[in-house]
Amino acid sequence: MKRVIRALEEAGIETEIVELGTARTAQEAADGVGCALDQIAKSIIFAGAESGAALLFLTAGGNQVDADKASALAGEPLAKADAALIREQTGFAIGGVAPVGHLNPIRAWVDPRLMEFDRVWAAAGTPHHVFALNPADLPRISGAQAADFVNTPS
Repeated sequence: MKRVIRALEEAGIETEIVELGTARTAQEAADGVGCALDQIAKSIIFAGAESGAALLFLTAGGNQVDADKASALAGEPLAKADAALIREQTGFAIGGVAPVGHLNPIRAWVDPRLMEFDRVWAAAGTPHHVFALNPADLPRISGAQAADFVNTPS
């Protein structure tokens, strides 16, 4: 969490870290802070099947990553990222991956749905802490590119 706070301060983001009883799911986080499900910025990490690199997809809480669209963006097939890769790349445990403060640089994309809100919430480095920010700041602070990588409801 200290790395997240430092990264936010260095980016000029003023926010408060909120401790929740549990925020292991986007719905639990939304209920905990009293916002809409899609105002939760989920950090979904895949492993590049060829590169072995961790790849970050910041997704609106109610959306799911479309593997084909995400793979096309990444330029390689995607595989499930295991806990060791996530910890090694980001320094965070599954369920607490923040969009900033990673141990190592990470390629990232952001779901345009998040940009439809005045404020979104993201993990602050633990499964029990979140912070709020203006979603327009997400690409700047995370290096994420806005892109369509979610399933389209049928």
